[in-house]
Amino acid sequence: MSYGSNLGRQGIRHALKRRLPSLTPGTPSRAIHESNSGISSVNADEIGFFSRLSQQWWDEHGEFSFLHKMNPIRMQFIREKMLEIAREEQGEEAAVDMQQGANLLKGLDVVDVGCGGGLLSESLARLGGRTLGIDASESNISIASLHAAADPRLSSPPPGSSGSLTYQYTSAEDLLQGVQRFDVVCSMEVLEHVDNPAGFLSSCAELLKPGGHLFLSTIARTPLSYALTILAAEHILRKVTVGTHSYSKYVNSSELVEFFHKYRSPSSKRTWITRTYEHGLPARTEAEARGMVYLPWKGAWTLAPRMGSAFGAATACNYLFWVKKPKSD
Repeated sequence: MSYGSNLGRQGIRHALKRRLPSLTPGTPSRAIHESNSGISSVNADEIGFFSRLSQQWWDEHGEFSFLHKMNPIRMQFIREKMLEIAREEQGEEAAVDMQQGANLLKGLDVVDVGCGGGLLSESLARLGGRTLGIDASESNISIASLHAAADPRLSSPPPGSSGSLTYQYTSAEDLLQGVQRFDVVCSMEVLEHVDNPAGFLSSCAELLKPGGHLFLSTIARTPLSYALTILAAEHILRKVTVGTHSYSKYVNSSELVEFFHKYRSPSSKRTWITRTYEHGLPARTEAEARGMVYLPWKGAWTLAPRMGSAFGAATACNYLFWVKKPKSD
């Protein structure tokens, strides 16, 4: 489908059913696992595309300039959500201790799935997380490793330091075959580039330890997102390479809520989102979606206020999503 084609409502629905069969309403979670088992989420064309751009990852004014500006907002959301849940589960004193310390992720195992050049991975490690960055592009891993090697705090952390950073050329599915599991799984701006999104979400989910945190960011499938991320960013302003995004692969926040409302880990009887409330909102201790808005007059991104609806204007384009894995049945 051409990026500039006329995507009518029926065309959008057809693309959604073709690209995201497991995220459409009415599909039972059991069928998701059966229909997607053994199917890789890695898209060779997407990997090749970003591999060709890998040398530009750390150019703050180049192809990935928007991501450089977005990274502080992504980290803000992670910090706020980790503190909120610590306050909920451990009390105000524990949250205050975390907030005052420089090592918010101290003692936690963290993986950044689809790490690219390592923008988020380095930030996670500097917050004290034992961080592993993985990517299905070998050239991305090379660039990320080379950049981290220039900072002794990352490449050779001093004895007793809580933060560390390593990289591995692999996919989420392959990493899942190992024994290591993580307290925090992040995958930013990746979901809209994978095949088999339900299988990818499942892999990320099962990389978590019980009680762990999954952080995602992606783009909603709306007329606004098409206008901003494809028509404007790619074709008019030429801020990113034409063909970077595919509208039919975008995923709405309501679809993620629905997915985890039905999703059960293989060994669990409990869904990750136990129920939704008014406007389809989950409990904030189970999941949350927050919009990210670019302010061109400031040249910066901002985290949108919490909205009264999971389907509000704030999540109509770029947004962040958090969900917590149940500790037990």
